[in-house]
Amino acid sequence: MKIHISDQASEWYKKEMSLKQGDYVKFFVRYGGCSTVQSGFSLGVINEEPVDASVKSEKDGIVYYIEEKDSWYFDGHDLNVDFHPEAKEPVFNYHKI
Repeated sequence: MKIHISDQASEWYKKEMSLKQGDYVKFFVRYGGCSTVQSGFSLGVINEEPVDASVKSEKDGIVYYIEEKDSWYFDGHDLNVDFHPEAKEPVFNYHKI
């Protein structure tokens, strides 16, 4: 599993979460919402240092990661975080490995 962050999504996270070089962004599983990989669950995002990261990706000095306990959610998919220009926010896309 890999995490891919687009340039536009990276800029959005840095601005909206007041991130600076060396910060962390954790993608975690939340109960509720909708997803194309797990019905009844969705992803949450928080600025928090890793405890047991299973996958990491660095972009512009920010480390994006997923904890081992949440890796089941991705069910053999990579996480691609892009930017939706009309909604002006990140969007999650999942691609089967």
